[in-house]
Amino acid sequence: MTPAIKLLDRQKITYQLREYAADDTQGGYGVAAASALGQDTKRVFKTLLATVDGDERNPVVAIVAVADQLDLKRLASVVNGRKAAMAESNLAEKATGYVVGGISPLAQRKQLRTALDRRALDFESIYISGGKRGLQIEITPHDLQQLTSAVIENIAKA
Repeated sequence: MTPAIKLLDRQKITYQLREYAADDTQGGYGVAAASALGQDTKRVFKTLLATVDGDERNPVVAIVAVADQLDLKRLASVVNGRKAAMAESNLAEKATGYVVGGISPLAQRKQLRTALDRRALDFESIYISGGKRGLQIEITPHDLQQLTSAVIENIAKA
């Protein structure tokens, strides 16, 4: 049981777990997850970490559909910064406590500033990483926003 699942259980949040054989040969972990689950890549969301204005001590979490790319300029603006860059894998793993390909936006090592792409609201439920490769959580965007204290903004480029 991952920290993300423990958090959902503690908070009595309704969710569904979806397990699959993890395989990133299809263009990334998120795309592989969507394919394995038979879901649209616009409904499966990935958790990305970025540094803003060079501050590696306080990375920012961005949650966007696996079909989309993160708009780094927009993300920086949303958190009152000037410039954002993707965090290195080792920084993302250290900051969250999860491995790349299994980084959940839930129950990370410490609460990080989080932005959820507005397109998540187009769905009754979305899929996010459950905290390890091959595990996705189906959850409502509202519950995800509440649990992460995420700001909801347009942070993706389709």
